[in-house]
Amino acid sequence: MQIQTPLVPQAVDAISNSLPVPLEVIYQTESALSVDDYVDVLRRSTLGERRPLDDPDRLKRMLAYANLMVTARTPEGRLIGIARSVTDFAFCCYVSDLAVDTAYQRQGIGRRLIAHTRQAIGLQTQLLLLAAPAAEKYYPHIGFRHVPNAWSIDAGEVFHAV
Repeated sequence: MQIQTPLVPQAVDAISNSLPVPLEVIYQTESALSVDDYVDVLRRSTLGERRPLDDPDRLKRMLAYANLMVTARTPEGRLIGIARSVTDFAFCCYVSDLAVDTAYQRQGIGRRLIAHTRQAIGLQTQLLLLAAPAAEKYYPHIGFRHVPNAWSIDAGEVFHAV
């Protein structure tokens, strides 16, 4: 089921002042997304090269356990952008994917996906993400600040408790 989640007027004003006039895009929160649509938009963005596109079972789990997916679609229904997140809606929200079809980039779609995500989680919730190397300079431009005190254990890496 798709739920339309329009931005509140103040949020629209805040992000629209610095953006070009966009093409018609429908932003919504979706509770279910097909693996085919997801893979298609990842391939048409630069994010596909860093996702397990050859592992459909893993992709199904990635979609099933993401509890906030904000999408951008053309009026014809083509998925052109996604912000896929895991959140508790109270303290933190991790944006696992921010992908926009390269043909539609530089039109404010990524910024609007983040604005819709921010609206859904509320101002008390911290928004976090790991930047793809090609996108590191993008995030400060849309209001993220670099956090040097983050740590990770990569997929496939064994954790050694000492």
